[in-house]
Amino acid sequence: MQKGLDNLLNFIKVAPETPGVYRMIDKNDEVLYVGKAKNIKKRITSYSHITKLPLRLQKMVAQIERVEFIIVENESRALLVENELIKKFKPKYNILLKDDKTFPHLVIDVKSEYPSLRKYRGARHGENKYFGPFASVLAVNNVVDVLQKAFLLRSCRDSVFRNRQRPCLLYQIKKCSAPCVGKISEENYRKLVEGAIDFLEGKNSKIQEELSCKMNEASAKQDYESALVLRDRIRALTSVQSKHNVEYANIKSADVVFLLRDKNLVCIQVFFVRNGQNCGNVPYFPSQIEGANDGEILEAFFSSFYSSHVPPNEIIVNELLENIAFLETALGTKIKTYQRGGKAKLLEMARENAKASIDRKIALMANVDDNLKYLKEVFELNDIPKRIEVYDNSHNQGSFAIGAMIVATPSGFDRKSYRTFNIKYTAETRDDFAMMQEVLKRRFEKLTPENKPDVVLLDGGRGQLNAVMESLKDFDLNGITFIAISKGPDRNAGKEFYHMQNKESFELEYRSPLAFYLQNLRDEAHRFAIGTHRKKRAKSIFRSKLDDVDGIGAKRKKDLLNYFGSAEDVMQANVDDLQKVSGINKKTAEKIYKYFHN
Repeated sequence: MQKGLDNLLNFIKVAPETPGVYRMIDKNDEVLYVGKAKNIKKRITSYSHITKLPLRLQKMVAQIERVEFIIVENESRALLVENELIKKFKPKYNILLKDDKTFPHLVIDVKSEYPSLRKYRGARHGENKYFGPFASVLAVNNVVDVLQKAFLLRSCRDSVFRNRQRPCLLYQIKKCSAPCVGKISEENYRKLVEGAIDFLEGKNSKIQEELSCKMNEASAKQDYESALVLRDRIRALTSVQSKHNVEYANIKSADVVFLLRDKNLVCIQVFFVRNGQNCGNVPYFPSQIEGANDGEILEAFFSSFYSSHVPPNEIIVNELLENIAFLETALGTKIKTYQRGGKAKLLEMARENAKASIDRKIALMANVDDNLKYLKEVFELNDIPKRIEVYDNSHNQGSFAIGAMIVATPSGFDRKSYRTFNIKYTAETRDDFAMMQEVLKRRFEKLTPENKPDVVLLDGGRGQLNAVMESLKDFDLNGITFIAISKGPDRNAGKEFYHMQNKESFELEYRSPLAFYLQNLRDEAHRFAIGTHRKKRAKSIFRSKLDDVDGIGAKRKKDLLNYFGSAEDVMQANVDDLQKVSGINKKTAEKIYKYFHN
């Protein structure tokens, strides 16, 4: 201890009294710790008061061989340099945060003649308008859907926009105003853009009043088609307002950050609130936190997180930090905590989510063997299951229907045994019950002693369970337990109901390890089913009547669809129009025309 302390004292004598970054280094040239400070000399002097340091930092001081300094111009630069060095060296005494993700934003290129609305990841640049961040793609997709219904902005790439000759499908379903083909003037389109920006900036009531006036005017003039379009736009905005929470309705730009310690884990839950809208939340689990207090962990989190993400106007935390003045200056924001009022309620909401994240992480970390033992006891199985099959269906109003089966074993998910079932939508398979019946019947037709499951878990309620048992009545089901899992009240995860034959439906203990384990199985089946369904649907989009024309490959098909808008429009085009498409000569145009006009 003394040798390391003596080395530190020697470097304190020559330390600069300026903003900067310092590195503690051991005799093997390994970086022990990287820190930042408004005054380097003052900061590293605090490490010489050994008895006031936590055990973790006492051990660090004992290993110090030398200290290196980097002088920077201000606190913001110190924050960035510190984070760069931590990511580079991963010092053993720094609190580390795995944060390699970028969050999606919305961007409107306001300087364009006809600005587009797009999802975006990456650095902000130029004079574009950016909105976000959103915690997930799902959150940003929900907002895009509302904006397309309410403001009819284009979302296509500029290359597609410039080359269109006819409106695309989004115009037909009233999600775009088709500026590409002059269906709206530049002046009126600009008003739609301004309305969308006002909406994203939280000025919803003003927009709705204007739309209501226009709808009434259109009705008075008996222009009912325009009135219906305006009504749908108002409904889209109303649907968003109805989901707003009064606690964040008046917040323009804030992150709600709550640190919770529970069951030997630390979770930092971050909520993004922008212009009165909850843009989602993300949990983080920092590592190397032994001996660190909550304030130290939060400070390390802010240093790492906001070095790669744009800070909001305000950060709401559950406890104030020791170096709050330095962080506020470095980040250019205010850091506050609240004991009452709407913002205090937001902190409580973040605390509840942090607790749920910790419970879920513990459940996922729990030994699978323990969960299988609990499964045997709770569901009264004869033995600990060695093969669990989980089933789910995915379809789009009957189209592109997919049945999915995943397999779980004591060793984890057996992805080699996953299977999908293509379901042809007919009168016999017109509902989820019938689809589940078909999937299970086809699966059990290929049942062997080697692939026989011990437990079959169905995503659904007692109706699905009864339907499946009816479809399998001619099969030998001895030794197989069938369980259906259905969502609880308000579709809340953690409050599911479990259904078995000849037994009353029941719930598991809320947030118990077994409940999380079964939810994880169901979620994996749902993920696999949805993923396969989307691939099938995406593949069908590129399959059209043009694929049957000899000599039309992917490139020509894409050019034709971009030019005409749909396969039906290509079918109706004459030879002269077909030749206007890049890569289509007279011979090819005649071949296409003859194929569709034979």
